[in-house]
Amino acid sequence: MHCRGVESHAAGYPRDLAIQQLFERQVERSPDAVAVSFRGTSLTYRELNRRANQVARHLQGQGMRRGTLAGLSVPRSIDMLVAVLGVLKAGGAYVPLDPSYPEERLAFMIQDSRMPLLIAKGSLGMRLPPQPPQVVDLEAEAANLEAQADADFEEPQAGPEDLAYVLYTSGSTGQPKGVEIPHRAVVNFLCSMAREPAWGRTMSCWR
Repeated sequence: MHCRGVESHAAGYPRDLAIQQLFERQVERSPDAVAVSFRGTSLTYRELNRRANQVARHLQGQGMRRGTLAGLSVPRSIDMLVAVLGVLKAGGAYVPLDPSYPEERLAFMIQDSRMPLLIAKGSLGMRLPPQPPQVVDLEAEAANLEAQADADFEEPQAGPEDLAYVLYTSGSTGQPKGVEIPHRAVVNFLCSMAREPAWGRTMSCWR
């Protein structure tokens, strides 16, 4: 992620921006540059931004608001990146759910986080616990997504102090423990990595 041209502070990163705002600055700088490529398919920054905006508005239509947690069970792909950005643009935070984890661990993560939404694409590949979250299937709801407006939001739906994602670790006792990561921590990380020559001007690591 290119971090030049934004207001920085003593710590060397823009404390006043959330992840999606930093991304949108990059879209403005290089809208037609390739943002992501995966297995022969590519999206420019403009295309990625538009698709993420459509996902964001669809998620808000499903009840996502500032601080809403959404489980993310989408295979590594362009769609996964679109979904992550869509959650952040809608003001929410995501919880990665790897279907390869034991069902007991996944059920605990879903229940412990109290996530009201779970984003998937096609088959979940996991058994949902009792009183499951609402499932948003990107594949089944493709037509609804395409019908959404693709422009940026006039006002940011989340700020630098809001949650970006919750990552469950094993925990010292073996019980999964959710670690809350705010936007400002991710922006700090992205900008510090962007300053390293090996990372270049852009970054493809969003998870």
